[in-house]
Amino acid sequence: MKQPFTDLEIKKAGSGFYEGHSVEIALLSKGIIVALVIWALIWPANANGVLGSLNWRILEDFNTFYIIVVGFFAFFLLVVAALPQTGKRVMGRNGEAPEFSNFSWFSMMFGAGLGVGLMVFATAEPLGLWGSNPLVVSGAVEGNTAEALQSGYRYTFLHYGFHAWAIYVVTGLSLAYYAYTRDMPLTIRSALTPLFGKWVNGILGHVVDVLGVVATILGVSVTIGFGVSQFIDGVYAITGMEWMMDMSGDAPAPGTVGLISGLIVIMGLSIISAVSGVGRGVKYLSNLNLVLSVILLLTFVVFGSFLFAMTTYASAFVDYILNFASLSFGAYGPQSADAFAAALPEAAKPLAGDLKAGATNAWGSYDGFVGGLTGAAAELPAETLAAVYEAGNEGRQFGWQAGWTTFYWAWWIAFSPFVGLFLARISRGRTVREFIIGCVFAPAMVCFAWMTILGGTAIDLELSGAAEGVIIGASNTSKLFVTLGEMISGGFLSGITIMSVVLIMTFLVTSADSGILVMNTIMSGGEQDTGIKHRIVWGVLLTFVIGALLIAGKTNGGADPMEALKSAMIIGALPFTVVMGLMCLALIKALFRDGKREALPSSTD
Repeated sequence: MKQPFTDLEIKKAGSGFYEGHSVEIALLSKGIIVALVIWALIWPANANGVLGSLNWRILEDFNTFYIIVVGFFAFFLLVVAALPQTGKRVMGRNGEAPEFSNFSWFSMMFGAGLGVGLMVFATAEPLGLWGSNPLVVSGAVEGNTAEALQSGYRYTFLHYGFHAWAIYVVTGLSLAYYAYTRDMPLTIRSALTPLFGKWVNGILGHVVDVLGVVATILGVSVTIGFGVSQFIDGVYAITGMEWMMDMSGDAPAPGTVGLISGLIVIMGLSIISAVSGVGRGVKYLSNLNLVLSVILLLTFVVFGSFLFAMTTYASAFVDYILNFASLSFGAYGPQSADAFAAALPEAAKPLAGDLKAGATNAWGSYDGFVGGLTGAAAELPAETLAAVYEAGNEGRQFGWQAGWTTFYWAWWIAFSPFVGLFLARISRGRTVREFIIGCVFAPAMVCFAWMTILGGTAIDLELSGAAEGVIIGASNTSKLFVTLGEMISGGFLSGITIMSVVLIMTFLVTSADSGILVMNTIMSGGEQDTGIKHRIVWGVLLTFVIGALLIAGKTNGGADPMEALKSAMIIGALPFTVVMGLMCLALIKALFRDGKREALPSSTD
């Protein structure tokens, strides 16, 4: 049988600044990033507007594609892990032991994969989905009530569960398999060699690697953007320094000066950590992250609503599994004006143009829809208005899914070159089944615990009336600190708040320096030991990207400084989604043919 193609040749500079690096990949990647930075700094309003418009166009056209492809990733990994002939394969030489202990392995994957996301969204996500999820949007249940708890956690578990980690592991498994069973470079193009062979040695391979670098930059940027915002919220909670905050809204929120100041601090520490390398900086910070995370979790266990949380955990997990298939593939498309008009009662058809915007608004409510009507539309009978609102349900479902679930899938996909390559980097010697279970099921179950213990405590405080709406009214990045303030007090509150800020900072540094190391690994054609100067350069570029897009997001009085960052990330994630689909096809071919080769009596593999 023909042997697999492994003659991957990535041309590298023999001397000069880019010695040991691919000049083509470096210049293409840096050119795209520098152009984005200049655009956002010189024409921030134009950048924010164009990115937002293009982002929404992509969501309209590719929402169904995003939903279905992520569902496919989850089921693909389930089959690969379950099959004996694929699950038992070792990613390394026969008898090779794992490079890192289970504790360090898990803490590094946890810190790099979802550490910042959990700190920001462990309270914000369950609370947000408790108030707005597809059942609330359809009118089946009322948001922020006991009846909305089950559906709220169903989608919380969807966004932070098996699907999220499956996205990371598709990339990580593909890279680790070729790197450790075929001794190929640990870079994105290696994962496509079973499909394209020698073609990946040319421009096709450069394009694939550049797409991975750009997606990594944008995915890491969104994560750090959220984390820096929460970091500033925490510093404000400790010090009360108002110069960091925007005090003009209903609740204090991090201002531009505070965000940029926090960004400079975090990225400075990240560059220092990245220079020290994965074996030291990232490993030690990751272990510290896990210890501090356990302390924070135990604080909520002891002082929070632990019984309520565990009951919610059990019921929500069962509900998530029962709805797994529909959550995986239940996609919505935009509702056209003609489709909306056709679904209206006869009395409302002439007013379809006046009714559509309110009836299809996923972020409104029925009362808001009715209250916003004027003229003849406001005079329609109550039963007709109820039917009109029902006719707009498909549009509301699409708007909600595109703005929430698809945003998450794009975020995880943009983050997957970074997390996937990092998971591959730390997983040599693991079996395929161990890799999938360890990197999909184990961290997902921990994420569920965070979401129910921290988020469940916040919801219970609101349900009981103890919080009186202050947690719901807080910004997403400050909900953790507001919840702590409602749960404990005094010196203990100050101590836990300070510890939480340190934890956010170390999670941010871990994510950023891991991203810097990964980008340099791609630049160097899979080399794991890269030059210090290149780590510094990419750290500085990452800082400029985040800062420029945060400034652009606040242009023209924008309420959300993250808006431009999120739009750029969703745009950058789309082409890499196609690459990931090809990775799955390539891995299917590689596993099947490697199994057949090993079954041949004459095989020497």
